[in-house]
Formats: sequence, structure tokens, C-alpha cells
Amino acid sequence: MMLKIRIASALIGLSLLLAAVLISKETLVAAVLVLSVAAVHEFYNAVSKAGYKPARWVGYLSSVIVLITGFTEGKDLLFIAVAIIMVIIFSLPVFFRKKYNTADIAMTIYGIFLTVFMFLFIILIRELKDGVYHVWIVFIGAWATDTFAYFGGITLGKRKLIPSISPNKTVEGAISGVIGAVAAIALYGFLIGQRISHVPYYNYIIMGMLCGIISQVGDLAASAIKRNTGIKDYGSIMPGHGGILDRFDSVLLLCPLIYAYLYFLL
Repeated sequence: MMLKIRIASALIGLSLLLAAVLISKETLVAAVLVLSVAAVHEFYNAVSKAGYKPARWVGYLSSVIVLITGFTEGKDLLFIAVAIIMVIIFSLPVFFRKKYNTADIAMTIYGIFLTVFMFLFIILIRELKDGVYHVWIVFIGAWATDTFAYFGGITLGKRKLIPSISPNKTVEGAISGVIGAVAAIALYGFLIGQRISHVPYYNYIIMGMLCGIISQVGDLAASAIKRNTGIKDYGSIMPGHGGILDRFDSVLLLCPLIYAYLYFLL
């Protein structure tokens, strides 16, 4: 029953993602904005359980400012926006010294960079040449890794990977995840090769390896936060999956890396 719920939830989410990416850049910005606000909210809820008091309103406001300015043609506006946000955050202990301490400020910044800035790179990839095709490398790579690692771990798993962070993950599952990501991205590269002939095919193999490795690092990073804050899931917005961060944790660290690879390649 749970597997059916996970599949149904995943299909609904995939349908919404397809619509967001394919309709227009504006719809993608709107979708990423919703994801970012929800993700930073989940992060702040998590660290609040560990006793921290992040400046939530700054995180929510940053989601709007960073994503909208990042969507504009001139990236100078984005840097200015980031600078202003940092000035506001670092000024909080001065004007609200009884409400926020240094650790609270650190967690506020942590949440913004982990969610808002990482999600921003989905938009930046979409804006690259042939970005409507390239943006799927992140999602296909991350979710192929998750799927192959899960089933590889169930069928072949014997040795624990990092039990102190994620007791169910195995070395064999991790290797299966990398193999699955390479296979999935290699196939995707073959299918879109007729439309994007200027990208040498071996690059898809390399990006597949990056997806298989870095997406699992992102997954483990999110698991480490859950361990440190004593929570099981970040939320319940996606039945069978948990919260936004539970579903997109493997995507977050991958976004800037794939963007950088494509940026210098193209």
C-alpha cells in the first residue's frame, strides 16, 4: 500500500514538474519559488526542534528576492540582493539581540544557502543554451540514483555505508546508484543527441557519474541534519515521501555542480 502511495505521489509531482519546466521560464520560477519557501520552512522547523531560533521571515523574504533577481538577465542585481540580505541578517543581533544569537543567525544563513540558493541553479540551468533539455539531467540523475540505490541496497546490500547518519544505506546500494545514474543519463543523452549535437556524448557519462555521487552526498547531508535535530522526516506534504527536503535532498547539491559543468562546457 505504501509503495502505491509513493508511486502515485511521485507521478503527481512529476506531472507538475513537467508542466513547470515546459510551459515557460516564468512557470518554472513560480514553481521553484514555492519549493524554496516550503524547503526553507521545513529546515527552520527542523533546527527549531534542536533549540535554534532562525529568523524565519528573512528566509522567506530571501526566497522571493533571490529567485526573482536570479531570473533577471543581469546577474549584478542578484549579487546586490545577496549583499543586502547579508547586511540584514548580520544586523539582527544588533537590533534584536535578545531574540537572536550568533547560532540563530548561522542557522538562518544555513537554511537560505541550502535551499534557496541551491534551487536557484535549476532556473539558471533552464536559462542556458538548450536549458529546457539540460535541466532534466539534474532530476533524472538524482532520482535514478535514488531508485537504483534503493533496489540495489535491498537485493545486494551487505555492508553499511555510514550507519551513524543513515543506517539503512549500504555500500552496494551506493554503487548501484552510481551505475544507475550513469545508465540513465547516458540513455537521456542518446535520446536528445539529435537535438543537441554540439555536446559530445562522453559528457553525459561524466555528468551521470557526478549525479550518482553528489546526489548521494546531498541525501546524506540532509540525513545528517535530521539526525542532529532528532526528526524522522522534514514534513508530510508529499504522501509516502515526506517533505520537500526529503524528496529533493539529492537534487540540492547537484544543481550548482551540473550548472557549472554545463556553463563551462557550453
